[in-house]
Amino acid sequence: MPSEFNDSLLAELQAGLRDLESRSQRRTLAEINGLNLCSNDYLGLADNPALKQSVIDAVANATRIGGTGSRLLSGHAAVWNELEEEFAAFAGSEAALYFGSGYAANIGLLTSLASKNDVFFSDALNHASIIDGIRLSGARKIIYSHRDLNVLESSLKENQSKPGRKLIVTETVFSMEGDVVPLDAIVALAEKYGVGVIVDEAHATAVHGPDGRGIATQFMADGRILAAMHTCGKALASAGAFVCGTAVLREHLINHARIFIFGTALPPYMAEQIRSALRLAAGMNTERAELLSRSQDFAKSLQRDGWETLGTTTQIVPAVIGANDAAVAAAEFLQRAGFAVRAIRPPTVPPGTARIRFSVTHKLTAAELEKLATALSTWRARSHHPIPLALAGRA
Repeated sequence: MPSEFNDSLLAELQAGLRDLESRSQRRTLAEINGLNLCSNDYLGLADNPALKQSVIDAVANATRIGGTGSRLLSGHAAVWNELEEEFAAFAGSEAALYFGSGYAANIGLLTSLASKNDVFFSDALNHASIIDGIRLSGARKIIYSHRDLNVLESSLKENQSKPGRKLIVTETVFSMEGDVVPLDAIVALAEKYGVGVIVDEAHATAVHGPDGRGIATQFMADGRILAAMHTCGKALASAGAFVCGTAVLREHLINHARIFIFGTALPPYMAEQIRSALRLAAGMNTERAELLSRSQDFAKSLQRDGWETLGTTTQIVPAVIGANDAAVAAAEFLQRAGFAVRAIRPPTVPPGTARIRFSVTHKLTAAELEKLATALSTWRARSHHPIPLALAGRA
């Protein structure tokens, strides 16, 4: 018979799920159907025939197709060193270390660099992996208002004489807003107050910067930032992530990043997939330019219709709906119209800013994006959803 503890716990869990349902915050798993606007496959490499063939060849030629253990035990292979060197050159850094995911990379980096005597200055809209990395490090955290350099400088000044390591950590392209960090100003403040800078390039990798090398590549090459995280699971259509920095930082991570030390390595054929994707992406400047041009045209069309798009200048285009139930209703309407979208709700975004986050990829045409903008306006007209107050004067 089930234990009394299990029955009690499961009843509590079920009550919690019902509470989420009542607030239109319960999440479910569902396969994507329709025109995909949830994908991070920004360059369309996920179904690229050349990339697919490279994976087939890598598996066929592999001596093993399992990780078999951590890289410090049985999971290492020379191809990982070769790939890390190639990716470091791509990112403008001296060295790089591969992790199994972007989440793991941020956790490993942040927890190995700081402890309870140190402090992180973190943008209010940083990704959950950064938030969790800071929490797990035990370091003190100071959250500054999104991209607010005045608040950041005030915090830096206030803590300048206090002991411990001080590190600013920020995304370069923010994952839910699509806006870009003022990195030159961030670096200038860091140098003024003697602190380090760490950036998460997840949504910039292979999309932004010269040849898709990221927004921070020149700062990295000049030695002005401590570390950059680049993911492989988005525009590179692969898996895992790199922490890029100096050779000393790489060695430090190998010896102190617990998630690297104790995590099972990915199979060596994955290194060949990433290498192939990296080389394909490096030659896609035309596709990058087209993607960003189409994305901005789409954002402008939403803005003309009165939607708040949160200052996006990238391939991530949000349309703020406001209430959770309204965002869910808008997403369902667009799904019935043939668009694969999802409502993004708290706690992923701040309360009152539930939204549809459109992730534009190169495969989407201008005509398809125009049809999408029209469908969103049709939903608002039929539902009598108000224009956000912040934009009411522009309508």
